[in-house]
Amino acid sequence: MAVWLLLTLLNGTPGMVKVGLKYPGLHSFAPDKPGGILMMDLKDENPRALELRISRGFNLASFNPHGISTFIDSDDTVYLFVVNHPESKNTVEIFKFQEEDNSLLHLKTVRHELLPSVNDIIAVGPAHFYATNDHYFSDPFLKYLETYLNLHWTNVVYYSPNEVKVVAEGFDSPNGINISPDKKYIYVADILAHEIHVLEKQHNMNLTQVKVLKLDTLVDNLSIDPSSGDILVGCHPNGQKLFIYDPNNPPSSQVLRIQNILSEKPTVTIVYANNGSVLQGSSVASVYDRKLLIGTLYHRALYCEL
Repeated sequence: MAVWLLLTLLNGTPGMVKVGLKYPGLHSFAPDKPGGILMMDLKDENPRALELRISRGFNLASFNPHGISTFIDSDDTVYLFVVNHPESKNTVEIFKFQEEDNSLLHLKTVRHELLPSVNDIIAVGPAHFYATNDHYFSDPFLKYLETYLNLHWTNVVYYSPNEVKVVAEGFDSPNGINISPDKKYIYVADILAHEIHVLEKQHNMNLTQVKVLKLDTLVDNLSIDPSSGDILVGCHPNGQKLFIYDPNNPPSSQVLRIQNILSEKPTVTIVYANNGSVLQGSSVASVYDRKLLIGTLYHRALYCEL
């Protein structure tokens, strides 16, 4: 099965995973299989992925999940936010996790003109989130033209039921997004610019730029180590191989750890690297208690220990 994985820790123990992304121009090992949401408990000695049942009435046949995030409110209710591309459209689906039977209750589908090309999402409330638009246009030809002309029109949008607004802009192609453990900073990966932006969250939910960290690889999705606050980044050392797939020369995988990103000289280390013989096209990595789970664009996931 094709796998695009982003794991979010719930109460410090289990994690949720999305699988089955189909994206124009990307290879797929299971083009006819719809996407799904899986759950893993990283406290198990041998964790297994359990697919979660989704409530009736939700269109599973066209489910094409992309970014994923969770929010846990004061009474421990877990809300799951999923970027979805049904029939090449852009929506955000909001679910409630029901622990009694490990299922997802679909609550709402979000569509908005300021969310034309959503890539990733970070929830900041039961119905509030920040999202990255990786293109200004939704039409495939205009997306290509926008990238070719290097137009810095893409942005980050804040969504709430009462207000939707652009809160940061001028990116090449913002991809992964996450939030610091103290909830003060938003991190955005600009994949085409090879950059991670640190943005400070204001009381009105606007974002102001603090710094930019330049890297020498394509930065995809971001996750946060819950014990240290370090940033784990799934990266693509050679992006061209992602779109021109050759099984004899597959895309490689790379995971970076960024420590003390607010300091003058953050520490950047490689925690995983492979030439594609084991794992192809790493897009995200999440860690819990020295256990590392790495997801890919269209290949499999890798579970290992640090």
